[in-house]
Formats: sequence, structure tokens, C-alpha cells
Amino acid sequence: MRATVRRIGADTLGVDALGERATLVQFSSAFCQPCRATRRVLAEVAEMVPGVAHVELDAEDRLALVRELGIDRTPTVLVLDSSGREVRRAFGQPRRVDVIAALGEAVRASEQAADTSRDG
Repeated sequence: MRATVRRIGADTLGVDALGERATLVQFSSAFCQPCRATRRVLAEVAEMVPGVAHVELDAEDRLALVRELGIDRTPTVLVLDSSGREVRRAFGQPRRVDVIAALGEAVRASEQAADTSRDG
């Protein structure tokens, strides 16, 4: 039995578009010190990797989405491929190397999906 693949669209996040290659979605809260450090790491990585967007959402302002996605602490980072499919989820302050590795997985997933749609 296959799990249902959930896609998170730009409209759900309240942004104009997802990243062309991948999107880093950060759920934060106002007084969360690790959230500030996470913001810096994700912004730096998004700047380094073409086609990657970083979206930060305030968990308190987006409670319905937080509940829907099962977010139970901040910071939580979702790594989405180009179609909005969640590829990886992490809690706490991530290391830059782990973010880059997760992005590699998301980009590969996006490229595989594109290859499959061209072949099929």
C-alpha cells in the first residue's frame, strides 16, 4: 500500500510561487532563539542554490496550517520539491550541511518527476 503524497501549494503557504527547484518552509515563533539561527542558515543556503526559495511562517499566525501539517514545535523545516511534495522534515536548528543534503534530495525528486512526465 502506498502512502498518499501530499503537495503543499504556494497558495497554501501564502506566497506567489514555490522555488523553481525546491522550497524551504520554516515554521517559527516570535520568541524562539533557534528560529532566528534557522532563518539565517536557510536564507544563506537558499541564496547559494539557484532556484531555491525560503519561506518563513509564524506558527501562531497560521494555526490551522500548523495543525493540518502536524507541526508541533518550532523551528520546524519542511523541504519541498518543485511541485510542493514534502521530501524531508526536520525539527530544531538544522546544520547547513544537512539542509544542503535535503535540498539535493528534493532537486533529484523534482528532476525524476520531470523525466517521468516527459517519458510517460
